[in-house]
Amino acid sequence: MANESEHKRILIVDDQDLIQQGLIRVINRERDFDFCGSAHDIASARKAIALQNPDLVIMDILLPDGCGLALIEDLVPQYPSLAILVVSQCDEALYAERALKAGARGFVMKSRAASEIPKAMRAILNGEYYVSPQVAALALHRMAIRKGNGRQDTVGKLTNRELQVFQLLGTGMKTKGIAAKLRLSVKTVQTHRESIKHKLQLSSAPELTHYATNWVTSQGSVHRSFPDEENPSQSPASE
Repeated sequence: MANESEHKRILIVDDQDLIQQGLIRVINRERDFDFCGSAHDIASARKAIALQNPDLVIMDILLPDGCGLALIEDLVPQYPSLAILVVSQCDEALYAERALKAGARGFVMKSRAASEIPKAMRAILNGEYYVSPQVAALALHRMAIRKGNGRQDTVGKLTNRELQVFQLLGTGMKTKGIAAKLRLSVKTVQTHRESIKHKLQLSSAPELTHYATNWVTSQGSVHRSFPDEENPSQSPASE
């Protein structure tokens, strides 16, 4: 899907208009990038990518009709030359490695300065991978631990879908609410809850909720706004 012209075509996939506007401003400041379209969910993203033939897709992994990680896994074999950069409010320590395994070539937190986005875009368009130094160091640390004792961190044992359910439990959502948000059946969410309890070695539903709440709190507040490069001290609005 590579574009041989000097300007690289960039498509944005994010359900937040404010985020899209911020990313468009970033793209338009760069002479070698052209904004070619946007999508708000997985279904419209598939159509936009097929229609616009972008060189790079900037996308979140929290989308209203499914998990962005699954979309990445589908896009990579279909469009082998498409570069994908994840720009998300999800904790990079937990999600960057998952995004790269899915097929993305970079991960940037939405809370970082907008000046980091073009740097990441150029790196992955040049065939490189881009993550923060903190994530790179953490990945090496995890590799060393796994090599030494063959164990994973507890939350790291969860699948991508289980992690979504776990996080929503930690924000206070009930099973029915989680099912509606993730477009799953209540029975499926209950199955995920049981699997999470087993993997985290928890014995009851209240214990799971307590664990999830403490974990979410430890990760800090979740931000959905996009900081302006001209105003790096701007505090993102909490969700």
